[in-house]
Amino acid sequence: MDGRQEQFDALLAGYVAGTLAGPARLLVRSHLDLSPANRGFVRDLEATCGSMLEEVSPVPLENRDAMLAAIFASPPSERIAAAPPPPRNTRLPAALADFIGKDIADLAWKTKLPGLREYKVAEMDGCSASLLWIRAGMAMPTHTHHGTELTLVVEGGFRDGEGHYVRGDVAFADDEVDHRPVADEGEDCICFAVTEGSLRLTGPIGRFFAPFLRG
Repeated sequence: MDGRQEQFDALLAGYVAGTLAGPARLLVRSHLDLSPANRGFVRDLEATCGSMLEEVSPVPLENRDAMLAAIFASPPSERIAAAPPPPRNTRLPAALADFIGKDIADLAWKTKLPGLREYKVAEMDGCSASLLWIRAGMAMPTHTHHGTELTLVVEGGFRDGEGHYVRGDVAFADDEVDHRPVADEGEDCICFAVTEGSLRLTGPIGRFFAPFLRG
Protein backbone atom coordinates (compact mmCIF):
# COMPACT_ATOMS: atom_id res chain seq x y z
CA MET A 1 0.00 0.00 0.00
CA ASP A 2 1.46 3.39 -1.00
CA GLY A 3 1.57 6.44 1.24
CA ARG A 4 -1.34 8.19 -0.49
CA GLN A 5 -3.64 5.20 0.00
CA GLU A 6 -2.65 4.99 3.66
CA GLN A 7 -3.46 8.68 4.07
CA PHE A 8 -6.81 8.21 2.40
CA ASP A 9 -7.74 5.16 4.49
CA ALA A 10 -6.81 7.10 7.63
CA LEU A 11 -9.05 9.95 6.46
CA LEU A 12 -12.00 7.59 5.97
CA ALA A 13 -11.34 5.96 9.36
CA GLY A 14 -11.36 9.42 11.00
CA TYR A 15 -14.65 10.18 9.26
CA VAL A 16 -16.27 7.02 10.64
CA ALA A 17 -14.82 7.61 14.11
CA GLY A 18 -16.11 11.20 14.14
CA THR A 19 -12.68 12.69 14.81
CA LEU A 20 -12.40 14.90 11.71
CA ALA A 21 -12.95 18.65 11.77
CA GLY A 22 -16.31 19.76 10.37
CA PRO A 23 -15.02 20.90 6.94
CA ALA A 24 -13.05 17.66 6.49
CA ARG A 25 -16.17 15.62 7.33
CA LEU A 26 -18.07 17.61 4.70
CA LEU A 27 -15.33 16.90 2.15
CA VAL A 28 -15.45 13.15 2.84
CA ARG A 29 -19.26 13.07 2.61
CA SER A 30 -19.02 14.92 -0.71
CA HIS A 31 -16.39 12.47 -1.95
CA LEU A 32 -18.67 9.54 -1.11
CA ASP A 33 -21.51 11.26 -3.01
CA LEU A 34 -19.34 11.48 -6.14
CA SER A 35 -17.37 8.25 -5.93
CA PRO A 36 -19.04 4.94 -5.00
CA ALA A 37 -15.76 3.01 -4.83
CA ASN A 38 -15.18 3.67 -1.11
CA ARG A 39 -18.76 3.45 0.16
CA GLY A 40 -18.42 -0.27 0.91
CA PHE A 41 -15.20 0.33 2.84
CA VAL A 42 -16.90 3.02 4.93
CA ARG A 43 -19.92 0.76 5.56
CA ASP A 44 -17.57 -2.00 6.76
CA LEU A 45 -15.82 0.43 9.12
CA GLU A 46 -19.18 1.62 10.45
CA ALA A 47 -20.32 -1.96 11.01
CA THR A 48 -17.10 -2.75 12.87
CA CYS A 49 -17.49 0.33 15.07
CA GLY A 50 -21.13 -0.57 15.71
CA SER A 51 -20.16 -4.06 16.87
CA MET A 52 -17.57 -2.58 19.22
CA LEU A 53 -20.13 -0.16 20.69
CA GLU A 54 -22.52 -3.03 21.45
CA GLU A 55 -19.87 -4.44 23.78
CA VAL A 56 -19.51 -1.18 25.73
CA SER A 57 -21.66 -0.67 28.83
CA PRO A 58 -23.91 2.41 28.59
CA VAL A 59 -23.02 5.44 30.72
CA PRO A 60 -25.88 7.61 32.04
CA LEU A 61 -25.90 11.22 30.84
CA GLU A 62 -25.48 13.62 33.74
CA ASN A 63 -27.77 16.67 34.01
CA ARG A 64 -29.78 15.57 30.98
CA ASP A 65 -32.86 17.66 31.82
CA ALA A 66 -30.80 20.77 32.53
CA MET A 67 -28.91 20.40 29.25
CA LEU A 68 -32.14 20.08 27.24
CA ALA A 69 -33.69 23.07 29.03
CA ALA A 70 -30.64 25.20 28.22
CA ILE A 71 -30.81 24.26 24.53
CA PHE A 72 -34.51 25.12 24.16
CA ALA A 73 -34.10 28.33 26.19
CA SER A 74 -31.39 29.70 23.88
CA PRO A 75 -32.37 32.65 21.65
CA PRO A 76 -33.22 31.72 18.04
CA SER A 77 -30.20 33.75 16.83
CA GLU A 78 -27.85 31.39 18.67
CA ARG A 79 -29.30 28.24 17.16
CA ILE A 80 -27.85 26.70 14.01
CA ALA A 81 -30.06 27.54 11.05
CA ALA A 82 -30.40 24.97 8.29
CA ALA A 83 -29.37 26.15 4.84
CA PRO A 84 -32.17 26.42 2.27
CA PRO A 85 -32.68 23.27 0.18
CA PRO A 86 -30.34 23.08 -2.82
CA PRO A 87 -31.69 23.53 -6.36
CA ARG A 88 -32.58 20.47 -8.37
CA ASN A 89 -29.99 19.00 -10.71
CA THR A 90 -27.17 20.67 -8.80
CA ARG A 91 -23.65 20.25 -10.14
CA LEU A 92 -22.31 20.00 -6.59
CA PRO A 93 -22.20 16.76 -4.60
CA ALA A 94 -25.35 16.40 -2.48
CA ALA A 95 -23.66 16.94 0.89
CA LEU A 96 -21.97 20.15 -0.26
CA ALA A 97 -25.11 21.42 -2.00
CA ASP A 98 -27.12 20.81 1.18
CA PHE A 99 -24.55 22.73 3.24
CA ILE A 100 -24.31 25.74 0.92
CA GLY A 101 -27.92 25.83 -0.31
CA LYS A 102 -26.93 27.14 -3.75
CA ASP A 103 -25.65 25.78 -7.04
CA ILE A 104 -22.31 26.64 -8.65
CA ALA A 105 -23.68 29.33 -10.97
CA ASP A 106 -25.46 31.12 -8.10
CA LEU A 107 -22.44 31.54 -5.82
CA ALA A 108 -20.77 34.92 -5.19
CA TRP A 109 -17.41 34.00 -6.71
CA LYS A 110 -14.45 36.31 -6.03
CA THR A 111 -11.65 36.64 -8.58
CA LYS A 112 -8.27 35.93 -6.97
CA LEU A 113 -6.15 35.89 -10.14
CA PRO A 114 -6.96 35.91 -13.85
CA GLY A 115 -8.45 32.46 -14.38
CA LEU A 116 -8.88 31.70 -10.67
CA ARG A 117 -12.05 32.36 -8.65
CA GLU A 118 -12.91 31.43 -5.07
CA TYR A 119 -16.06 31.04 -3.00
CA LYS A 120 -15.44 30.78 0.74
CA VAL A 121 -17.69 28.07 2.16
CA ALA A 122 -16.84 28.14 5.87
CA GLU A 123 -14.28 28.89 8.57
CA MET A 124 -14.70 26.40 11.41
CA ASP A 125 -12.80 23.99 13.66
CA GLY A 126 -9.52 25.71 12.78
CA CYS A 127 -9.99 25.02 9.07
CA SER A 128 -10.83 27.07 6.00
CA ALA A 129 -13.10 25.57 3.33
CA SER A 130 -13.45 27.05 -0.14
CA LEU A 131 -14.60 26.23 -3.64
CA LEU A 132 -12.03 27.06 -6.33
CA TRP A 133 -12.87 27.57 -10.01
CA ILE A 134 -9.75 27.23 -12.19
CA ARG A 135 -9.77 27.95 -15.91
CA ALA A 136 -9.01 24.95 -18.15
CA GLY A 137 -5.26 24.57 -18.74
CA MET A 138 -4.29 27.13 -16.10
CA ALA A 139 -1.26 26.46 -13.89
CA MET A 140 -1.56 27.51 -10.27
CA PRO A 141 1.43 29.20 -8.60
CA THR A 142 3.96 26.78 -7.11
CA HIS A 143 3.29 26.47 -3.39
CA THR A 144 3.58 24.44 -0.23
CA HIS A 145 1.58 24.57 3.01
CA HIS A 146 1.91 25.48 6.67
CA GLY A 147 -0.38 22.63 7.66
CA THR A 148 -2.56 20.23 5.67
CA GLU A 149 -4.70 20.66 2.57
CA LEU A 150 -7.40 18.29 1.28
CA THR A 151 -8.74 18.94 -2.22
CA LEU A 152 -11.79 17.22 -3.71
CA VAL A 153 -12.30 17.52 -7.47
CA VAL A 154 -15.93 18.43 -8.19
CA GLU A 155 -15.62 19.01 -11.95
CA GLY A 156 -12.80 18.65 -14.45
CA GLY A 157 -9.40 17.59 -13.19
CA PHE A 158 -5.83 18.66 -12.48
CA ARG A 159 -2.29 17.33 -12.33
CA ASP A 160 0.61 18.08 -10.01
CA GLY A 161 3.85 16.37 -9.09
CA GLU A 162 1.94 13.82 -7.01
CA GLY A 163 -0.62 12.55 -9.54
CA HIS A 164 -3.67 13.20 -11.73
CA TYR A 165 -7.02 13.86 -10.06
CA VAL A 166 -10.49 13.82 -11.62
CA ARG A 167 -14.09 14.16 -10.40
CA GLY A 168 -14.47 12.52 -6.98
CA ASP A 169 -10.72 12.18 -6.28
CA VAL A 170 -9.13 13.64 -3.14
CA ALA A 171 -5.59 15.09 -3.18
CA PHE A 172 -3.45 15.49 -0.05
CA ALA A 173 -0.78 18.13 0.53
CA ASP A 174 1.25 19.29 3.54
CA ASP A 175 4.51 21.06 4.32
CA GLU A 176 6.46 18.24 2.64
CA VAL A 177 4.69 18.78 -0.71
CA ASP A 178 5.82 21.63 -2.97
CA HIS A 179 3.61 21.42 -6.03
CA ARG A 180 2.16 23.30 -9.01
CA PRO A 181 -1.36 22.09 -9.84
CA VAL A 182 -2.34 22.46 -13.50
CA ALA A 183 -5.99 22.22 -14.58
CA ASP A 184 -6.75 19.77 -17.39
CA GLU A 185 -7.31 21.14 -20.87
CA GLY A 186 -10.81 21.28 -22.29
CA GLU A 187 -12.81 21.78 -19.07
CA ASP A 188 -12.62 24.20 -16.16
CA CYS A 189 -11.64 22.57 -12.87
CA ILE A 190 -13.82 23.14 -9.80
CA CYS A 191 -12.46 21.91 -6.48
CA PHE A 192 -13.54 21.90 -2.86
CA ALA A 193 -10.45 22.63 -0.74
CA VAL A 194 -10.13 22.32 3.04
CA THR A 195 -6.98 23.75 4.57
CA GLU A 196 -5.55 23.78 8.07
CA GLY A 197 -2.84 26.43 8.16
CA SER A 198 -1.77 28.85 5.47
CA LEU A 199 -0.51 28.45 1.91
CA ARG A 200 3.10 29.50 1.16
CA LEU A 201 4.00 30.46 -2.40
CA THR A 202 7.46 29.25 -3.40
CA GLY A 203 7.94 30.10 -7.10
CA PRO A 204 9.03 33.55 -8.33
CA ILE A 205 5.73 34.21 -10.13
CA GLY A 206 3.77 33.01 -7.13
CA ARG A 207 5.64 35.32 -4.78
CA PHE A 208 4.79 38.22 -7.11
CA PHE A 209 1.07 37.37 -6.89
CA ALA A 210 1.10 36.63 -3.15
CA PRO A 211 -0.39 40.01 -2.11
CA PHE A 212 -3.39 39.38 -4.38
CA LEU A 213 -4.12 35.93 -2.94
CA ARG A 214 -4.60 36.98 0.67
CA GLY A 215 -8.04 37.44 2.17
